[in-house]
Amino acid sequence: MGGGVRALMRRKQVDSERARPAGSSHQLRKELSITQLVAIGVGSTIGAGVYVLVGTVAREHSGPALTLSFLIAGIAAALSAFCYAELASRCPSAGSAYHYSYICVGEGVAWLIGWALILEYTIGGSAVARGISPNLALFFGGPDSLPWILARHEIPWLDVVVDPCAAFLVFLVTGLLCVGIKESSFVQGVVTVLNCFVMLFVIIAGSYIGFQTGWVGYKVAGGFFPYGVNGMLAGSATVFFAYIGFDSVASTAEEVKNPQRDLPLGIGTALSICCSLYMLVSVVIVGLVPYFAMDPDTPISSAFARHGMHWAMYLVTTGAVLALCSTLMGSILPQPRILMAMARDGLLPSFFCDVHEKTQVPVKSTIVTGICAASLAFFMDVSQLAGMVSVGTLLAFTIVAVSILILRYVPPDQVPLPSSLHASFRLSQENDEEKLRDSLGDEDHEQGASEISDAVVESVMDPLIEKQLYASKLDETKRRKTAACSIASVCIGVLVLTTSASATFLPFLVRCFICAFGGLLLLTGLGVLCWIDQDGGRHSFGHSGGFICPFVPLLPVMCILINTYLLINLGGGTWMRVGVWLVMGVFVYIFYGRTHSSLTDVVYVPVAQANEIYGSSSGFVA
Repeated sequence: MGGGVRALMRRKQVDSERARPAGSSHQLRKELSITQLVAIGVGSTIGAGVYVLVGTVAREHSGPALTLSFLIAGIAAALSAFCYAELASRCPSAGSAYHYSYICVGEGVAWLIGWALILEYTIGGSAVARGISPNLALFFGGPDSLPWILARHEIPWLDVVVDPCAAFLVFLVTGLLCVGIKESSFVQGVVTVLNCFVMLFVIIAGSYIGFQTGWVGYKVAGGFFPYGVNGMLAGSATVFFAYIGFDSVASTAEEVKNPQRDLPLGIGTALSICCSLYMLVSVVIVGLVPYFAMDPDTPISSAFARHGMHWAMYLVTTGAVLALCSTLMGSILPQPRILMAMARDGLLPSFFCDVHEKTQVPVKSTIVTGICAASLAFFMDVSQLAGMVSVGTLLAFTIVAVSILILRYVPPDQVPLPSSLHASFRLSQENDEEKLRDSLGDEDHEQGASEISDAVVESVMDPLIEKQLYASKLDETKRRKTAACSIASVCIGVLVLTTSASATFLPFLVRCFICAFGGLLLLTGLGVLCWIDQDGGRHSFGHSGGFICPFVPLLPVMCILINTYLLINLGGGTWMRVGVWLVMGVFVYIFYGRTHSSLTDVVYVPVAQANEIYGSSSGFVA
């Protein structure tokens, strides 16, 4: 049992690339610049949902205050973006949240995050692909007007509706991703730019109509907040999921030319563009049509149609198709890199970490991902499983914020040494012992050397100096324990607070008591973290010179609180389905990952000693 717990808690070193031999066949080609990262981020985030969410959220939650809902949701997403930006620049390797949690939290949590992200990207890609064919059909005259080879068909004896168009598009994107990251990012950039032009048309043409008609949507009887501030906040929780996708930028960290500079800028710029476009579109559409008169399915097309611009439907539909195609590419792109990262660490078979010699992308993982996503898209209506996509993303956002707290207050002070360097470790120990013996002096040495040696020994053995060193070490140990307990208090407090606040079946007084207890744990942990010093080792953790997350610990704690609240409120059915997948993952880890992990036979040594061993070892990349 003790060995199993140690396996769950073992952490890999931040600069794990140097532990692989030079010329390794698992290296990805560095091709991406900030422009391509922004294209990937915007393309993965802006899906066709914005063309629908505007009407649904305005009618049911926000009313004319829809713009504020998008703004608050964008600020909440920015909290996670700040955390991602620091970790991506410090640890620029494939794997995204899986990689960060393996370094900061431990192997068990990292496995669950990686396993959940596999589910997220597979179902997300399939759901997006299933949504393309109905939009394409509008160009052929109606919902069922696609050519027979691409149209949906029902198999009576199986009660299944197959979608050949969705499967074909998944295979097409998979083939494009196998060609190379540079080529696929270029195509995604072109599609994203075209989609942005469509949204700009909506903003400009809609503004012109709004000024001509007097913005009737803002003159309704209910005022700017017809559902109150609570309705506006409920709308923010709904539209928050429109910002999911910028984390795809972090998954390509290993393929970025200058990750310390470009990754934070790419994440921040992509999120800023998405938030600006969402807010501008919502300002215009809500002003053209009263919120209660909006079409919940086609709010933008119907808004233009009410003012005689029926042809705009085709332009808006084009934007929706482009947005879905770009999101499909953004959904399939990260998963092969997560599979590759997990296979590198031994948690999955090495088949998944093979990189093609010419294109330098994980072709085998990409093909497997494409086959799985295409099969789901062809045979299943995955719309009911769409909530499962949010679980993986929100879990990743939460763990990334926790990783920031660990990095700042209790960064790993020991790193694993692979079995290939155990001989160097023993040699280093022998050298240290020899240096210690030499420092004690020898009676046969010259008088001058003897005096120096005696002075060194006297200074080292001085009881006052020893006491000061011991007290300093004891204070640092106490600080790390206090910080670790405070982080645990924050996480437990957030979980108790959000769960009790959402448990409407409990009596009111019981809910208040439990909420107060959770809030006390949260505030106590946060207060202690604000009071104590951050760890000095954070400056040398990973690659230096990159982005530093501001307002720590307040910002990551707020991020944990928001994401946990959204997780708790996803619904019991969603959690039951995700729970089945996670239980499957536990069995895979127990029977394969735990025993094949690359950390199975490692020895943990202090960071300074590990750097010395790597520096003195030949044949490894420092």
